[in-house]
Amino acid sequence: MLLAIPLSLSIGAVVIVTSIISGIFGMAGGLVLMLILGLILPVQSAMVLHGATQFFSNGWRAVIWRQWIDWKIIGLYCLGAAPAILIPIFLAYVPDKPVMLITLGVVPYLAAALPKSLALDATKPMHAVACGFSVAGLQLIAGVAGPLLDVFFVRSTIDRRAVVATKAATQAISHTLKVGYYGVLISQVEPLGLDVYGAAIVAAIIGTTLAGPILEKMSNENFRKWTKTIVLVIGAISIVQGVWLLAAQP
Repeated sequence: MLLAIPLSLSIGAVVIVTSIISGIFGMAGGLVLMLILGLILPVQSAMVLHGATQFFSNGWRAVIWRQWIDWKIIGLYCLGAAPAILIPIFLAYVPDKPVMLITLGVVPYLAAALPKSLALDATKPMHAVACGFSVAGLQLIAGVAGPLLDVFFVRSTIDRRAVVATKAATQAISHTLKVGYYGVLISQVEPLGLDVYGAAIVAAIIGTTLAGPILEKMSNENFRKWTKTIVLVIGAISIVQGVWLLAAQP
């Protein structure tokens, strides 16, 4: 019990910071949070806590910016996400920490490497369906798919608030699926206390709310520039951490 109190407070502090980042850029914060949770918790516990936290963070962000949500994209995303759910369920696959970290780190570089001729745009129907399938699948396997999701929006011409709102709605859906999937597997490890979940959820709502005024003042140009930079930096850190853990294994 004594250890649960500082754990809840420290996780709450981390969630506030990462929720502010996500609230401004519509991503990156969830990736940072997954990196931290993946280092201090068993994979199953990290996935469930991350999923619950991100559900409330993204869900509250979608509520705040609800007038900007593109519901056509949401519908097509769900159409693509539906079959992707079956892949990890049939495999019953839970990645170990090095694999998870390396996967998270590689994703933004793969996305950035796509040539302009293959530029993805979530406003195009088939691209939105492909977005749902690939993002939902990676969300379940690696825990975070924000960098992959972003590549479907970063080259679109829609307003930054529409990007943040629509991505928040898609991520709330994906994190609901992830909590359900890993919630079944979490019986294999010691569950976290309700105080940890409560602190994380409250912190997610606070951080998301604080980010709103900052996003309003930012230009669309700066929004896209900073998003690309932050994701690549975080990706590099994730790869280094994953390789380090892999090398340390017996």
